[in-house]
Amino acid sequence: MQIEHADLSLVGNREENQDRVAIAADDDAVFIAVVDGMGGHADGARAAEAAVRTMLAEFGGASRPLFDPDGLLHLTMGRAHEAVVALGRGLPPESRPRATCAVCLVQGSSAFWAHVGDSRVYLLRSGRVAERTRDHSHVELLLRTGRITEGQAIDHPMRNYVESCLGGDPALPEMTLGGRRTLLPGDVLLLCSDGLWSGVTEAQIAALAGARDRNLGDALSELGASAVQTTAPFADNTTAAALRWLGP
Repeated sequence: MQIEHADLSLVGNREENQDRVAIAADDDAVFIAVVDGMGGHADGARAAEAAVRTMLAEFGGASRPLFDPDGLLHLTMGRAHEAVVALGRGLPPESRPRATCAVCLVQGSSAFWAHVGDSRVYLLRSGRVAERTRDHSHVELLLRTGRITEGQAIDHPMRNYVESCLGGDPALPEMTLGGRRTLLPGDVLLLCSDGLWSGVTEAQIAALAGARDRNLGDALSELGASAVQTTAPFADNTTAAALRWLGP
């Protein structure tokens, strides 16, 4: 595979960075994860760290080529959920660590992704957003049913209310698998926490795939800085990973 990848994680205006990002690549496959430790709950950073560590171990131990990428993503996120649940064992529900998560596997010319909560995956193509995941949130439900507009969602009082996450209750959370997508040369996959996507426009995100001759790391850094600046002085942790697929 010919790829270019980059990542960033900015603390924003918070006292602690509770986000984590990881990119693991070998000759056969690439695994990307962005995990957002939920700041309203205790030990969000520990939750994100445990989730990333667990998922990297699952990916590293999987035989190549990956026979069932969707199945591996489901298993990997399930194991991450168990690891975060274990951190909160014995604690009252409101104090248990939690996290949202977005993950992606690239093998050959195919991408597979999954998410839980409001961490997102974007597929960017030819300077536009070809696809994005839909948040497990009340505001996303209102958007899909036409009860509010995109503009109203930005300042909605429940915009930070997530209905599904890793950790907390031991029951497996709702996880959405994206299925297989065929990549075209120049496509960009972007995974990010809500600290990034809430502070930039869709057009700014799409621009990552608009200039193929520009360094992806530089473009991602500029996007992250813009998100923090736009939402200051209340900027959240801002984390993202991007992969540009150049060909087989």
